[in-house]
Amino acid sequence: MIAVDGRSGAGKTTVAVELAAMLRRHRTVSLFHLEDIYPGWDGLAGGVERYIDQVLAPLSQGSPATWTAWDWEAKNSGATRTTELAHVVLVEGVGSSLGRAGKFLDAVIWVDAPSHVRKQRALARDGETYAPFWDSWAAQEELLLSESGSAARADVVVDGTHGVARAPEFVLDALTQLPALEHVLSPELARRRGLDFSAVRIDALPTGADLFQALYGSSTNAVWLDSSIAESGGISAAQPNRARFSIMADDSGCFGQLARYHQGLTTVSCGQVTTRIRGTFFHWLDSVWGRKAVRAPQHYPGDFTLGWLGYLGYELKAETGGTDTTPRAGNAADLPTAALLFAGRAVVLDHEEKCLYVLTLTAAHHPASTEEAANYVALVRHAVRTTAPSPQHGTAGVAPTPTTAPRFVARDGERRYKDMIAAAKAQIHDGNSYEVCLTTQLTAHTPEKVDAWAAYTALRTRSPAPFAAFMRLDSISVCSTSPERFLRFDAAGLMRAEPIKGTRRRDLDPAVDAALKADLATSLKDRAENVMIVDLLRNDLSRFALPHTLMVPRLCAIESYATVHQMVSTIEAQLIPGSSRAAAVAAAFPAGSMTGAPKISTMAILDSLEAGPRGIYSGALGYFSLNAAMDLSVVIRTLVLTDTHDGGTHFTLGVGGAITADSDDEAEWQEIQAKAFGVLSTLGSEFPA
Repeated sequence: MIAVDGRSGAGKTTVAVELAAMLRRHRTVSLFHLEDIYPGWDGLAGGVERYIDQVLAPLSQGSPATWTAWDWEAKNSGATRTTELAHVVLVEGVGSSLGRAGKFLDAVIWVDAPSHVRKQRALARDGETYAPFWDSWAAQEELLLSESGSAARADVVVDGTHGVARAPEFVLDALTQLPALEHVLSPELARRRGLDFSAVRIDALPTGADLFQALYGSSTNAVWLDSSIAESGGISAAQPNRARFSIMADDSGCFGQLARYHQGLTTVSCGQVTTRIRGTFFHWLDSVWGRKAVRAPQHYPGDFTLGWLGYLGYELKAETGGTDTTPRAGNAADLPTAALLFAGRAVVLDHEEKCLYVLTLTAAHHPASTEEAANYVALVRHAVRTTAPSPQHGTAGVAPTPTTAPRFVARDGERRYKDMIAAAKAQIHDGNSYEVCLTTQLTAHTPEKVDAWAAYTALRTRSPAPFAAFMRLDSISVCSTSPERFLRFDAAGLMRAEPIKGTRRRDLDPAVDAALKADLATSLKDRAENVMIVDLLRNDLSRFALPHTLMVPRLCAIESYATVHQMVSTIEAQLIPGSSRAAAVAAAFPAGSMTGAPKISTMAILDSLEAGPRGIYSGALGYFSLNAAMDLSVVIRTLVLTDTHDGGTHFTLGVGGAITADSDDEAEWQEIQAKAFGVLSTLGSEFPA
């Protein structure tokens, strides 16, 4: 049983009637309109009670509903009618989800629109017969609905401000995402997976920043997974296969969606329709990703075949063995715990072959998708022709820095941070942990709005990295220059993690720089840190791996980037066939290199030491592809900018380091400054005293 609720004139009837017609393609449907049972213009509340007792109650018990209609012309009770049992019962009208009705319903659709729009539509539909009663009816609606919370509890919300003509198709797609309806909407669910994937090659490679601006500069929500190290000519400093492709996409087009997760609720927005799925994030992820929904053509070498792109914040640890430390609503820098956009079209830059691929989806149940795909390919071709080619080596010039150098403050000053180090070492001494990956946060606020795009282009020029990324979600921007892979699955199920533990700041003097690199390579402490995390990740991957495939092909190798040298290892394993890929991701989340070992007890220690949540920092960022592939970086060396209500910008930058039994507090304090240096120096800022 599904209710379509909302105030008069919002478009409920249109949504319900057209939804019923689409549902009848595969099953029986009964449609009940509450306007047939309201006892007159003053009977809204009474009509809702009659509807619950005479319609919902018997249907829920497996019996047809026999009810008394209202004769609007005679202004008294009319004929007796029957609503038959069916696979799906749709009930539509003001108050259809109120009060006691909720216990009978499997889903609620709420249709809304501004009051002046609703009045205009209602009077246009029902003429002058409605006009004398509009004010009193609207007052009853306000009294009945204003404190009921129906809109907040709805599973699907439709914004009817500009009409609902296209909404029913998207409402049907939204309903397939609700666990309560999976059993009855399986034909529609199968249709949702019937997608055709296309990859059109263009033999040109424009400058990435210029192409992103041309295609997505005006997009409210967009992502660029940017192998900036390839464009800078520094690809030889890292494994080439980690920096071959860059991906650009937004959530536009008929397949575009935006998912946000916070405090047990995933909201998925698609145009004017928003779906609310209650439950854990990883359960939702398992429902939308992990099975091969498309097949890539042979000429396309990339792993990404469209799908979800975005971030998983550190506080998702509450679902993987950690404590819930999610900040409550109202925090000045309140962010979704996780945010992913679904791209039904994208551009992939192939830095090795010096070309790009235009990726599109089409589907029979979206007739407009074929024309949309063709138009998108034409749009990209035009952008490529008008964009400067990517340089063969070196940077594409110096990017502009923000005009204002933010003044950062540290959540933990030097004294408190060193006290936390001492407390972490005490926990290690007591046997509660082997390694504690302690972090802190730097924050800043500027009274004027800072251009996040300018900040990111400056960062990528200053500190190119294999897992750099720019993500814009309305008022939130994520600017990452991460060198670290968290976890990768290819389509065949090969898992790979590449943790970083051990860092030295680079020096302009080649001799000093070489000495720093050698010091890192021979450091027993750094090697111990790295090996402990390797062992932790072997354990994480082993939970979903074929045992004989678990291996460490690279241990404690040194990689050099623009501002730091890093110690990196690689762990690989083959996923057990048939395993849930989302569950395998959850088993490894958060990255062991950001928690310490053993993971569960050490996360509890960190909760007791750190003064606040980490947010996006220490989480993961990347893609979940429709061919079941996935690639996520660890969110480090990452600046998060949030537009504030006063017209300014709020900045956060997380930094940290691994604490072991022989850690020196001054060296650890210097290490977090080294890790912050690349971002702060690019902004013209200094590490706070």
